[in-house]
Amino acid sequence: MREIIGAVDETFLERLMLVFQDLRTGYLVLEDIAEDRTFATWKAGVDARLHARGTAVLSLVSDRAKALIQLAEQGLECLSMPDCFPCMPDIVKSDSLARARQVRSAHKALRTAEDALARHPGLAQAGQAGAEAKAPVEVRRAEVQHWEEVQHTYRHHLETLSLTLHPFGIADSAPQTSAQVTSRLHAAVEAIEALATRHQVPVRHHTMQKVRKQLPALAALVDFWWQGVWQD
Repeated sequence: MREIIGAVDETFLERLMLVFQDLRTGYLVLEDIAEDRTFATWKAGVDARLHARGTAVLSLVSDRAKALIQLAEQGLECLSMPDCFPCMPDIVKSDSLARARQVRSAHKALRTAEDALARHPGLAQAGQAGAEAKAPVEVRRAEVQHWEEVQHTYRHHLETLSLTLHPFGIADSAPQTSAQVTSRLHAAVEAIEALATRHQVPVRHHTMQKVRKQLPALAALVDFWWQGVWQD
């Protein structure tokens, strides 16, 4: 018997738990409290449980912790695949805070301009003087609209990225291969970086490079899904 396994270390009730789960059935192969999360600790616990079950591991999905990559490649000698969920926070941490600061700054500047105009209600009357008094408010309002549109576009790219990793194309329901998914994932990541560059938002390129390295392995999940379908 061979299984596709998910592995992760989590803090639960202030204790570090090692969790090793069969993804097809949800069966917990290993769930243990551990003082550390090294390769040796994982290897000892996993070997004992697999021996008791008389099974081997086909592939290991993990959050890319070094010990878990080593467990797959050296300990279990199986394919190591990344989990999709840690990939998304890496992208968000790359430049979302800088973009959010721009949105907050634009809203703050608009409130300041509106407050200044409100303190001099006579300046807001019709005519040339009124138009000139309202001009700073209109400029700040346009900046708010601009950054909110940038934020909306950014979230759309994130949504596209999350919906791409699927055996079927969301738009046309056509079956996808891992090669197609890889290409679309790269396009979504490039769109996120291009958006940041276009609007001069600082981006952590080393983080995005880390994400890029995981994309082919993420896309491989699609091929494994189809292989399971054909086998069934």
